[in-house]
Amino acid sequence: MIRTIIADDHFLLRQVIRVILDRTDDIEVIGEACNGLEAIMLVEKLAPDMLVTDITMPGLNGIEAAKRIQAKGLTTRALIVSVHLDNILAQQALNAGAQGYVLKISLATELLTAVRAIQRGDTFLSPTLVAIM
Repeated sequence: MIRTIIADDHFLLRQVIRVILDRTDDIEVIGEACNGLEAIMLVEKLAPDMLVTDITMPGLNGIEAAKRIQAKGLTTRALIVSVHLDNILAQQALNAGAQGYVLKISLATELLTAVRAIQRGDTFLSPTLVAIM
C-alpha cells in the first residue's frame, strides 16, 4: 500500500485527487494539507510513502516543502502536480528533491502511473512536459 498525503491550497482539487487515488487497491490517502508547512508537519507525523503536492500554495510552496523534507532525511517521496507547463520549474522541483512532475491537465491514469513509478524508485515527468524539454 502506498501511503499518501495530498497538499494543495484548493480544497476541491484535493478532493478530486483523493478520489482518484482512493479508487485504487494499492494507494491510500492518509492526510491532506493546504500549504507546504502543513504538509511537512503531516509528513513528519505520519511518515507517508508519498507526498502529492501543488507548487503554488500560501506560506510555503511545494518545491520548498519537498526540499525541506529531503533535507530532514525523511524517506517520503514527492510528486509535484502543477498547472505550470514550465521546464525550469520542473527542473527546480527535481533539484529540490521531488521525484516527479505531473501537469494538472493530465489524465487521472497519468497521476496513478506517476505515483507508482516514483514508489518503485523511478523519476516521472509528464510526457507533455518532456516534449517541450
